[in-house]
Amino acid sequence: MTSPPIAVLYRDADVAVVDKPAGIVVHRSDMARERDVAMMRARDTLGAHVWPVHRLDRQTSGALAFALTEDSARALRAAWDDGRVKKTYVAIVRGSTPDHAMIDYAIPKSEDGPKVEAITELWTLARGEWASLVVASPRTGRYHQIRRHMAHLRHPLANDSNYGTGWFNRKVREAFGLKRMALHAHTLTLPNVGTIVAPLPSDLLSAIERLMSTHLP
Repeated sequence: MTSPPIAVLYRDADVAVVDKPAGIVVHRSDMARERDVAMMRARDTLGAHVWPVHRLDRQTSGALAFALTEDSARALRAAWDDGRVKKTYVAIVRGSTPDHAMIDYAIPKSEDGPKVEAITELWTLARGEWASLVVASPRTGRYHQIRRHMAHLRHPLANDSNYGTGWFNRKVREAFGLKRMALHAHTLTLPNVGTIVAPLPSDLLSAIERLMSTHLP
């Protein structure tokens, strides 16, 4: 059975970047055995075998890269490990965030691993009465890094069921009409490729517009 199509943001002989919708996982695992996963959508849309080189959470949308050869998969994974891949995320979070912050707070690299250095740079784009719109750029790649770092700042992501706040999540769903976690992988910069931009999806755009209607300086 062919998977539903997925939007392709970039493709060359070695790598493809797709626009992952919220609500699907990157690939099947012991925890996620469903058939409709981003990897299969990419394979069927591209008509080629693909290798996953990083992951996005189920409820995170945006730019997701797949290697198209085993050699490029090894090269891309090495680039991630060496910090040569740059990413920015757009998020709606609780409260009034600082104009700029560098979050240096150790967290596990994997779900059950020991804590290691983790750094995220944060900029605030807009503030509402009880929520802010931010851009986050992780300098390291750790498990749930942005989600954990925003919770550490006491500005958890909207609709984050793991690290968020119940009353805030309910208010976001009621006031903004957003049903999923407010995190979008907006840009992905790869060596020898450049920066790929994933447009903001309609559900997040609508929530941002409602946030901006209660804009604070």
